[in-house]
Amino acid sequence: MAAVQLAGSLLCGPQREAPGEPPVEPGNGFRRLSARLRALRPDDSNSARTEIHLLFDQLISENYSEGSGVAPEDVSALLVQACRLVHLNQNHLVSKVSQLIHHLLNRLQVIVDEQNLDFLLAYTISAIQHCSSWTHMEILQALAALVYCNGSKCQKVIETVFCLSFDRLGIQALEPTDLPFERRLGLSCLFCVCFSVPGQPYLDEPYQSICFQTFLTTLQSPKLSDMDDITFCMLLQNALKGIQSLLNGGKMKLTQMEELGALLAVLKKSMFHGLPGLNIEIPTVLYPTPLPQYDGRPPAKPQQSEESCASRPAVSSFSSSVWKRISSSESDYSDAEGGMQSKMRSYQAKVRQGALACFLSTIKSIEKKVLYGYWSAFVPNTPELGSPQSVSLMTLTLKDPSPKTRACALQVLSAILEGSKQFLSVAEDTSDHRRAFTPFSVMIASSIKELHRCLLLALVAESSSQTLTQIIKCLANLVSNAPYNRLQLSLLTKVWNQIKPYIRHKDVNVRVSSLTLLGAIVSTHAPLPEVQLLLQQPCSSGLSNSNSATPHLGPPDWWKKAPSGPSLEETIINSPRGSSEPCWLIRLCISIVTLPKEDSCSGSEAGSVAGSAYEPSPMRLEALQVLAHLARGYFSMAQVYLMELGEVICKCMGEADPSIQLHGAKLLEELGTGLIQQYKPDSTTAPDQRVPVLLVVTFWTMMLNGPLPRALQNSEHPTLQASACDALSSILPEAFSVLPNDRQILCITMLLGLNDSKNRLVKAATSRALGVYVLFPCLRQDVIFVADTANAILMSLQDKSLNVRAKAAWSLGNLTDTLIVNMETPDPSFQEEFSGLLLLKMLRSAIEASKDKDKVKSNAVRALGNLLHFLQPSHIEKPRFTEIIEESIQALISTVLVEAAMKVRWNACYAMGNVFKNPSLPLGTAPWTYQAYNALTSVVTSCKNFKVRIKSATALSIPGRREQYGSTEQFTQIWNALVTALQKSEDTTDFLEFKYCASLRTQICQALIHLLSLASASDLPCIREALEQNGDMVRSYILQFLKSGAKGDDSGTAPSLQERDQMVKSALERIGGIQGLTGDTAQRAVMGYLEDILTAYLDSAGSQVALLGLTNP
Repeated sequence: MAAVQLAGSLLCGPQREAPGEPPVEPGNGFRRLSARLRALRPDDSNSARTEIHLLFDQLISENYSEGSGVAPEDVSALLVQACRLVHLNQNHLVSKVSQLIHHLLNRLQVIVDEQNLDFLLAYTISAIQHCSSWTHMEILQALAALVYCNGSKCQKVIETVFCLSFDRLGIQALEPTDLPFERRLGLSCLFCVCFSVPGQPYLDEPYQSICFQTFLTTLQSPKLSDMDDITFCMLLQNALKGIQSLLNGGKMKLTQMEELGALLAVLKKSMFHGLPGLNIEIPTVLYPTPLPQYDGRPPAKPQQSEESCASRPAVSSFSSSVWKRISSSESDYSDAEGGMQSKMRSYQAKVRQGALACFLSTIKSIEKKVLYGYWSAFVPNTPELGSPQSVSLMTLTLKDPSPKTRACALQVLSAILEGSKQFLSVAEDTSDHRRAFTPFSVMIASSIKELHRCLLLALVAESSSQTLTQIIKCLANLVSNAPYNRLQLSLLTKVWNQIKPYIRHKDVNVRVSSLTLLGAIVSTHAPLPEVQLLLQQPCSSGLSNSNSATPHLGPPDWWKKAPSGPSLEETIINSPRGSSEPCWLIRLCISIVTLPKEDSCSGSEAGSVAGSAYEPSPMRLEALQVLAHLARGYFSMAQVYLMELGEVICKCMGEADPSIQLHGAKLLEELGTGLIQQYKPDSTTAPDQRVPVLLVVTFWTMMLNGPLPRALQNSEHPTLQASACDALSSILPEAFSVLPNDRQILCITMLLGLNDSKNRLVKAATSRALGVYVLFPCLRQDVIFVADTANAILMSLQDKSLNVRAKAAWSLGNLTDTLIVNMETPDPSFQEEFSGLLLLKMLRSAIEASKDKDKVKSNAVRALGNLLHFLQPSHIEKPRFTEIIEESIQALISTVLVEAAMKVRWNACYAMGNVFKNPSLPLGTAPWTYQAYNALTSVVTSCKNFKVRIKSATALSIPGRREQYGSTEQFTQIWNALVTALQKSEDTTDFLEFKYCASLRTQICQALIHLLSLASASDLPCIREALEQNGDMVRSYILQFLKSGAKGDDSGTAPSLQERDQMVKSALERIGGIQGLTGDTAQRAVMGYLEDILTAYLDSAGSQVALLGLTNP
């Protein structure tokens, strides 16, 4: 047995009662025996020894049940008193007191306090040094129980504990023991020292390293001749638990490549320990495969729940399944197998499970980019012709006789696949087999295909429902991360056809995970043509084919049966939707959510409420998620069922279960978003294929007359309220304007009211929804609504929650966009009626928000730019606006220059351009002019991010009058900065920036030509000087700018070819029309330069036309 028995829970039950006596209160027996023990004094007489023996036996045999009322400090005090009564020369009593320490600490779940720990450790260490060897087993068990979760408190004697443990392990021992059980107990002591609970100090790093190396050496060492197989298995288990404790509780980081490679090698070796029919040689160290450039951003946190350390559970990182387990047996083998061989197989399986648990902890403690270097060591690849299949996690999944081990292997594989999308994105199928080597992309694609093949084989062969659930979840993880748009078409079809029969499996966990997998298929790289075809299959295609390995299936069409009314086929034929091939998956999910459950699928209903007429809650929730995925990725199919899905949403949001309500609201949001996407200007959906606006109005009227308003008012469930706000913000603007007036008022009133919510989730969702509504064409000219929305948003900008402030800043940016749109309308009434005081409040709030975190700052500067653009001459003339305008522009200047997120600086440059668009501002004469231009010229020449440079060049080209550029010196500085920026337009070390080079050059050339079109006589000498130094470079880029449309450069929103030609001609006319000094050489030089560019461009264009004439007679 291990040194410390880590029991998962205490025994429960009533205390024993003496006949005819009142019940014994919990803890009375312990207190009575403890009082008798405290009354004794050290005595070496036979009678004293006998009494102590009897007391110890009574304490050990006492029935300690849960809630026994024994305080930890009383246990510690009793153990100290017991040790004081026993001299070290009394071997039998030392053995008995060691048993008492081990028994009480484990049975009562006590961790000894530091003061008593020092005494007890000193006693046990002295005992093992002075007592006979036959007592060592009990003493080591007591030592292990004392140091359990106390590693950080054992600093005074930690080296002695290590020394004793090493002696038992035969490591650096003065007198190495030959007893295998002592080696195991020594390792168990180290494991207990390493074990810790959250919130307590960890073992010091040097000791962690010593323990790690000891455990690693144990795992690497072969079985000794004097050790039986079961003891060796227990030794390996303790070593694996020790490493797992260091990785989980001690937060040990594996930074050395050799260290990690050695650990992975022993874990791979232990993963296959005792697996029948397998004998493999694993190198002592595994080395990673060099990977291509990979972004090592930290992955999403694993979904598996962390192990609870509050009690002394069996150490395993494998939590119980999310879904209910059926079997009550904890054994992997039936009792009929019996015998020593069966026992040995069980212990070997536990070693494999321990190795997999330790591997899972290792995965969580290293970065994904490091883990994927070892991909080929644990994930299968398609074997070459004539080569054997390499051993991998799939070997265990397919061949291990223990269902629990197979499930553990699948959990590890799922952890590897989780967050692997970027790594797997390089995969690419190829039919070219004539290459001298296999590219990395082809190798990954081959591995993905082999994973599909093996997992589908495992799916067919598996008989355990729990393991079957893990297989399907692993498939879902693979489907979510594999790049099917770069792989052969049949992979998803095979998964789809294999999983369909399991939707009717008798075990609800299998059914739920099957829906999860279908959801993963319809959400990966949506929309995929292959999936679109699968969704259009006939309703019963594949569902009646149960396969030989699909047990306990119900009738083939159970999910299509309604208690009454027409059949599904009749419904489809008579449906006004007119779809010849309805989406069977949508119909299935609707039936799961709305129809009563069938008896054939009622087994092991996890999550179902007693007496519930519907499918279990997890099943219905998963069906709603699949519907949401379909609405997001395949809206053209979902729109056929729009009104029916609306009824499903109303039903869900009217139920008592908040989780069902929440998922109904999420589905509503996805449908609303899909409708909005259809009506966007850049939508690829043909107008006649869109859902008619009147049908959308009917849909939303049903929602607003249904349970949606109640969900918005349900303050007991703020998450539901927030989700309902998000759903309400997804209403189609064209439909909102046609809604009845009372429904419009209802939406607005509820959102404005919810903005006062104390819950941050609700407040953030409401702020965002108001930011959507303020852009609606039917609302944006309503001065009262815009003002009310502005006040609500400004209030949210003061919230303590960063998320609320970020949403409010985004909405403020949208609101100021609305102000700009209203400026462009012929009717000036909005500008006249909008409150100047409110404008001042908005400017002050935006200035404060521009000093906030980047999430808030990026939209705050956008709002500042719009507000300064919106200011009318009547505002600017007022003294109270002068100071706020100066502060606003200074805030923008500092944001342009600050080392913040690139999105923040990009928005700041964009905002500065908006400021320059206001002709009423004193640009060119105000003191801040120099600072504004200086900031933009600094960024355009030196910023690492090319998108920021593009926006700064755009801003520099916006002023429309020469006087707005200030003095000749200021104009010269801007001109020279743009020439320098053009010269450095390809200087970058970041490969990702190269795709913006053409856009940057286009924008700089446009800015240079714009400056030429405004230049005065005093500006020409500096322009000539710059052209004399860099004329050839500038000429080549301007010629490229003039011709770039024909060459397909990435010029973004650049002007057309005719507009570019006209820009240069306008600049030439401007320079020619300058009334300068007679014989001005600068003027002639610049004019000649521009004429040369136009001539070269026209000659090139003429040659292209002539060439076209020759090729197209």
